[in-house]
Amino acid sequence: MKWRCPICRQPTDSESSPDFPFCSERCRLTDLGNWASEKYKISEPVIDESVPDDLPPEARRRDADEREN
Repeated sequence: MKWRCPICRQPTDSESSPDFPFCSERCRLTDLGNWASEKYKISEPVIDESVPDDLPPEARRRDADEREN
């Protein structure tokens, strides 16, 4: 797979780069540092904390859909 490094935008290839999707270890570590310093943020919670944990996954989806409508 051909791609561009998300840090420096240099072309990279999944078959030839051991650091794919990054072009080098430097870019991979830069990205890790960005996460560690909280430069990147996840805009929405991964888990809907308003739904109890003991509900099965189907019920959680149904409950979330009902709140949206």
